[in-house]
Amino acid sequence: MSVTVDGDKSGLVPIRVRRILRGPRPEKVPSLVGTACTFIGLIDIAAGVFPRFRASRMHAIAEVLPGTLGPLSAALSLSVGVLLLLLAHGLKRHKRRAWRAAVVLLPLGAVAQFVWRHSVLGALLSLALLALLVRHRSQFAALPDPRSRWKALANFVLMGAGSIVLGLVIVSAHPRRVVGDPSLTDRLEHVLYGLFGFEGPVGYTRGVDWTVGYSLGALGMLTALTTIYLAFRPEHPAARLTEDDETRLRALLAKHGGRDSLGHFALRRDKGVVFSPSGKAAVCYRVVSGVMLASGDPIGDVEAWPGAIERFMDEAKAHSWTPAVMGCSETGGEVWTRETGLDALELGDEAVVDVADFSLSGRAMRNVRQMVKRIERGGYTTKVRRVRDLSDGELARVRRAAADWRGTDTERGFSMALGRIGDPGDGDAVIATAHKTDEDGTTSPYGDLKAIIHFVPWGTDGMSLELMRRDRSADPGMNELLIVAALQESPRLGIERVSLNFAMFRAALARGEKIGAGPVLRLWRGLLVFLSRWFQIESLYKFNAKFRPRWEPRFVVYRKSRDLPRIGFAAMQAEGFVNLELPRPFARRRAAAEPRVCAHIVAPQTDREVRAA
Repeated sequence: MSVTVDGDKSGLVPIRVRRILRGPRPEKVPSLVGTACTFIGLIDIAAGVFPRFRASRMHAIAEVLPGTLGPLSAALSLSVGVLLLLLAHGLKRHKRRAWRAAVVLLPLGAVAQFVWRHSVLGALLSLALLALLVRHRSQFAALPDPRSRWKALANFVLMGAGSIVLGLVIVSAHPRRVVGDPSLTDRLEHVLYGLFGFEGPVGYTRGVDWTVGYSLGALGMLTALTTIYLAFRPEHPAARLTEDDETRLRALLAKHGGRDSLGHFALRRDKGVVFSPSGKAAVCYRVVSGVMLASGDPIGDVEAWPGAIERFMDEAKAHSWTPAVMGCSETGGEVWTRETGLDALELGDEAVVDVADFSLSGRAMRNVRQMVKRIERGGYTTKVRRVRDLSDGELARVRRAAADWRGTDTERGFSMALGRIGDPGDGDAVIATAHKTDEDGTTSPYGDLKAIIHFVPWGTDGMSLELMRRDRSADPGMNELLIVAALQESPRLGIERVSLNFAMFRAALARGEKIGAGPVLRLWRGLLVFLSRWFQIESLYKFNAKFRPRWEPRFVVYRKSRDLPRIGFAAMQAEGFVNLELPRPFARRRAAAEPRVCAHIVAPQTDREVRAA
C-alpha cells in the first residue's frame, strides 16, 4: 500500500522508500558518520594486521573503503584506521575540529586510492563521504572541550601502550614467514625497535619484514605526532568563577539565597556560570567528561530562571556537552523540565531540621541524648561561632586540622561542598568545634581541637552542612555531639532551619523495610544495602533519621535515559569518588582513609561509631 505525503509531488511512492532516497535526517548525520568511521577504522586495522584477512573477500571490500592506500596498505591501513577511530567520537559529538580533520583526510584517501590502487570506486566512496560531510557541515559546529597539557602525556601513555599491544599482534601475525622461533622477549624487543624505526631481532621471509617494519613505524609515528599535537595546541581551560562573577552571585544570594539550601555552594571557584539576559538569575556548572553538570536550583529570581536555563542549554549545545542537573529541588526540577523538555528522576532526600521543633527529650531521641551525655562526661566541650568571630590563630588551626584530617589527597565535593573554610567573603558561615585536653599532657599541633563541623549560610535564617572532620583519636560520636550543639546554639545565631545530609534513595530504603513491601522494592532495597558496604547509603539514611528531620526530595535532571550512566560517572568524578587525573608522585600520603561519601553527605566514620549510632 502506498501513502502520499503532503507536499510530495512524486505520487504514490511508499514513505519508507522516499525516506531511503532522501537519505538520513540531518540530525542523524553525525551519529551515522561517527559509526561509519568506527567501522571503517576497525576494518582498516584488521586489514593491516592479519594477512589472511587481507587475502580474503572482506579485503576486497576493505580496499575500496577510505584508508587503504596501495602497496603500503598494511602501514597506511593501520594509520588511517587509528585516526578514524580517534575521530569517530568527535564526529558523533558534532565537533568542528573532528569534521575539519575528516575533510582533510578524505581527499587524501581518494587521491591515494586512485594513484596507488587505480581504484575509481574507492576514490568515489571517499569523495561521497566527503560530500556528505560538506553538505551537512552545519551539523558539526561544536566548540572544543576544556583541556590542558596533561592530555598530551595521557595520550602518550595510552597510545604507546596500545601501539605495543597492536605491534605484538603484527609481529605474531605471520607465523609461516618468521625465521626461527623468537621468544616473547624477542618479539617485544622487535616491537620497541620498530616503533622508533629500527630493525629488530625477529626476521621474516618473502618481504614480510618490510610490511612489519612499515606498520610498526607507522604506529610509532602516530603516537609521536598525536602527542606533539596535543602538547602544542592551544589550551582551552575549564571555566572558573571570576571575581566579578562571584560579586554578582553574592548579590543574588543576598536577595534570594533563602530559597535553596545549596545556593551558597554555587560560590565554588572551580565552577563556571551563565547569567540570564537580565542578570537576575544564574546557573553554575562544571564540565566533566563531556557532561555539563549544574548543581542545585538556579540562583536568583524565579521569574528569571528560564533565561539562565536557556543560556545554559545554549552553552551545552555550542560545545555538544550533555546537559544535566544534580540535586535540584522539586520546584527547580519542574522549571528545568518545563523549559527544556528534559526529564527528572528522584535522586534522594535532603534532611532539614527546623530548629524550633528540635529537642533531645522524648523516646525517639534517646540514643542521641545518651551518646551526647556520655561524650560530655568524657570531658569534651563545644563551641559554635560565626567564622568572622574566630581569631586568626584559631582559624589557622581549624584550616590545618581540616586538611590533615581529610584522609584523601583531593578535596571531595561539587554540588554540596564549598571546598574552603574561613574565606573573607564567607564570614556568615558557622563553625562548631569540639575540644578536649589530652590527659597525658601531650601537645597537639591543633591544640585541644578534636572535631569540626562547618556550615554555610542558607539565606539569613538558615545554614547548610558543608564539612565534618575529626581527629581519629577522638571518641566516637563527635558527629552527633557537634550537630546537637549547632542546633541548640542556632537560636542565638538567628538560625531557624538547618540542612544536614543528603540521603540517596532514602524513599526506597524507607519503603522497602516496611511490612507489605513488594518483591521488586525489597530487591532494590537489598541492592542498596549491599552497595552501602562501600558508599554507606543505608547508614547515612539512618544517621540522618536520628535527628527527626523533614525530608525534602532532590532530583537529577537529564536528557535521555541512556545518558544516565554517563551522567552518574561524571558526577562521581566531580564529587571526587573517581579520579582519572595522572597520579602525583610527590603528593603526601594520608595515614587514614576517610569514608567514601559524597560531599555534604556525612556518616559515622568508623565501624565503632556505626554500632554506637
